[in-house]
Amino acid sequence: MLIGGILGFLPILGFWMIPLGLVVLSIDIPTVRRWRRRMIVKIGNWMKRHYPVLAEKAGFNGSNNIGK
Repeated sequence: MLIGGILGFLPILGFWMIPLGLVVLSIDIPTVRRWRRRMIVKIGNWMKRHYPVLAEKAGFNGSNNIGK
């Protein structure tokens, strides 16, 4: 733990990579994968209501069953 704290200032080993690492790791853990999928659906539904043009560009246009 101490080594991680000392090296946390480095760009490659920085603390900003922790959320990205958890997202990548979530592909392998079914419980986290379901949570991530629910969040994607909620974000897609929100984008479709508030920013339909941006949602369509991002792929939340309804043809791929996101949010249904």
